[in-house]
Amino acid sequence: MPRVSEAEKKKSRKRILDAAARLIRENGVEATSVADVMTAAGMTHGGFYRHFANKDELVRAAFLEAVDRSVGAMDVPEAEGAREEARKRYVATYLSQEHVESRGTGCPIAALGAELGRGDGAAKKEAAASVDRVAALLADGDDKQEGYEKLALLVGTITLARLVDDAGPRQLILDAGATAFKRSTS
Repeated sequence: MPRVSEAEKKKSRKRILDAAARLIRENGVEATSVADVMTAAGMTHGGFYRHFANKDELVRAAFLEAVDRSVGAMDVPEAEGAREEARKRYVATYLSQEHVESRGTGCPIAALGAELGRGDGAAKKEAAASVDRVAALLADGDDKQEGYEKLALLVGTITLARLVDDAGPRQLILDAGATAFKRSTS
């Protein structure tokens, strides 16, 4: 059997991470099996161990991938207001009906925070580091407390909005979060 090139291996790993990042946000870590991920990636279950030692390693890597996609646009230099503009777009997208309805592509902290918080493995450590990273991106300057306040507001808003099935009250929650966020930046 011919060896797989490094480029093909990277491509396969990316397919696995894409599938895992979506599925664990949609269904949760416990409800998502390695077999589910590999099927969604269009690969066999046996190929999993060429890329990851275990499920916890997969969850950690998928969580990081999801965070990178979620906040990557904000991770730009402060120069000429680029980060502030990216932050405004991030918040507007975050506090939207689309985000509420798109758990599989939305914020991994909001989708998985409570579940990962009950664990103790590499995924929990990655989640904790990601909270610090996102809070730093949301803060003005080096004010960590402000970043945590803003992140807590965003995650709390999206979590509450996802609890409500009716679009009217859901929008009221999103609007309340947006108003509170604006107040926090004044």
